[in-house]
This record gives sequence, C-alpha cells and structure tokens, in this order.
Amino acid sequence: MLLSEFDFDLPKSLIAQNPPENRTDSRLLVPRDSIIDSHFYQIADFIKPGDLLVMNNTRVIPARLFGYKASGGKVEIMIERLLDESHVLAMIKASRAPKIDSFITLENGEKAQIISKEHGFYTVNFETDSLLDLLDDVGHIPLPPYIERSDDKTDLERYQTVFAEQDGAVAAPTAGLHFDDALLKDLKDKGIDHTFVTLHVGAGTFQPVKADNITDHKMHSEYFEIDQKTVDKINQTKANGGRIIAVGTTAVRSMESAAKSGTLVATKEETDIFIYPGYKFKVVDMMITNFHLPKSSLLMLVSAFIGREKMMEIYQHAIHEKYRFFSYGDAMLLHKVQ
Repeated sequence: MLLSEFDFDLPKSLIAQNPPENRTDSRLLVPRDSIIDSHFYQIADFIKPGDLLVMNNTRVIPARLFGYKASGGKVEIMIERLLDESHVLAMIKASRAPKIDSFITLENGEKAQIISKEHGFYTVNFETDSLLDLLDDVGHIPLPPYIERSDDKTDLERYQTVFAEQDGAVAAPTAGLHFDDALLKDLKDKGIDHTFVTLHVGAGTFQPVKADNITDHKMHSEYFEIDQKTVDKINQTKANGGRIIAVGTTAVRSMESAAKSGTLVATKEETDIFIYPGYKFKVVDMMITNFHLPKSSLLMLVSAFIGREKMMEIYQHAIHEKYRFFSYGDAMLLHKVQ
C-alpha cells in the first residue's frame, strides 16, 4: 500500500493545544450504520455489561531536560527510554553535537555524561542517586511537537492518565486521558470491568512513516508487559461472550504482540509490531482511540481495524464537525470489521 493513501488535510485550528476542562467532556465519535456524535461521559451507552476495557497504565516521566555544555552552549535532552537507574537513551538538541565523554550541566547544577551514540540516540549517564527524583525536580513534561506552547503545571496532571502507575513513557497513551475515577467506577458498577497492560510509549510514536511503500517501514521498538492476571481476565471475558475493548493503540499493540503465536500469553518483552491493512486481529474486538497524524503508523493501525475507506470517511466527518485532534483531542469508539 502507498503512503499517499493515508494522507489528509487537517486545519491547524483543529489541533488541540489544551485539554478540555474535564476529562470526560471530550467528544466521542461512534460509527454505526451512520456516524453518531456523542460525548465521552456517555460511553456506557455504546458498550455493554461483560465487556472488558484493557488500559495502558504506563506513567509519563518528565523526560525533557535543559542544560548547557562546558562551552556554555545550550542543550536540550529528550529522553527516549530509561535503561537503568542512572542511564537513559536520549535525543539531544544543541548547536553542535556534544562529544562522547563530555558533560552537560543541568538547570539544578547536576551533571550528565555522554557515553555513546548509535542510530541517532545518545546513551547518557546521570550522576544522581535517584534518576526519577532528578526528573521530577528539573524535568519538563514532554508535550508532543504539535502542541505549540511550553508545558505548565496543568500538564503535570492532565498529560497523564488517572490510572498511570508504571514509570517509563515519554508520551501519554492518550485514549486513556478521557477517563476519570468517577467514570471508571460508574462503568464497573454497570458490569464493565477494566484491566491493565503496560507499554512505555516512546517519542517515535510521533514519527511519520516515510517509506512510499508502507510495508518497507520499520517500527521503533517499545517495551511492554502483560501479566497472567490480565491474560486470564481477557480469556474469561471472551469465554463469557464479552468483548475486549482496547483503550488506545498501545493497548492494541501490547495484546496483539502477546498473541503473536496465536495464543495470548503473559510476557515482558520489546515489540516493534507494525499493524496495517491486511492484519488479522487475534484479541481486540473494539478500540477507543484519538484522531491521529496523517501518514502515521497509528492511522494505518486504525485502517487495519475498520478499513481504510471507513477511516477516511470518519476523519472527513470529524473535520467537518470540528472535532479536536491528536493528544488532547477527542475520541472514537471503533468496532473491528473482520
């Protein structure tokens, strides 16, 4: 398939720059025989008791750091992933690339040493007893590049799901941002339970596909976990006739990666799964997702789930009805077409 088949024109005014006042105030698009325009707080109207929501409980770390080289030149460090308690993989912006073994002084005076560089990413060692404490002290929330403002205190809470638990993401699993504790309780009271997987979202999620033939595209790798409790809950839901509803593309990728053998298994591993039209879904029946970037692998995943023509129809409707797009934008509830 050609990359051009996944392009569309989006008015810049529809790119959400801030979250809605309340998480559940987001609009919800539900394609049935016709397209239904609803709100997220009404999602229980479109799912049923016995269905299971599968959510990504990764926590966004304050992964953007600022400092300066020994020469005085300014440096921005964008962490891609945590490697251990003191080392990270990161992209670095500077007027001149920092040298291996050189040091960067952070805003609080602490030092970071450049260890190596490979495939455009630097390995950086932080001289600190607690890297996560350091990030909480001087790090900034890594807002996506299409949000054209600096992060503020609001983002500390709102660019994070209410169920975030496992540190490691540098981008939010944005479909989960629409839930609050009250909605989760209301759904559970109605017989709609939830469970968790963990996938640490990397900055590569924002990278467009560049290969003209999309099958030539190589996905970035991300770490994910799915435990036996979640596997059992998913299998029991299916056995009882319930549907598996992935909250976001990261939950989709986690479950489908864990079922690559044909059977869903508990695992902790890296995944670079690339889902595009023609893929046969093994686990997921429905999906909650935001509106994605043109030419992105996430748009291709949605196209695989509901069909490319249906996807383009939905997106044109959303643009016409002025839905809010991308991370702080609105949501869709999709049914698998297979």
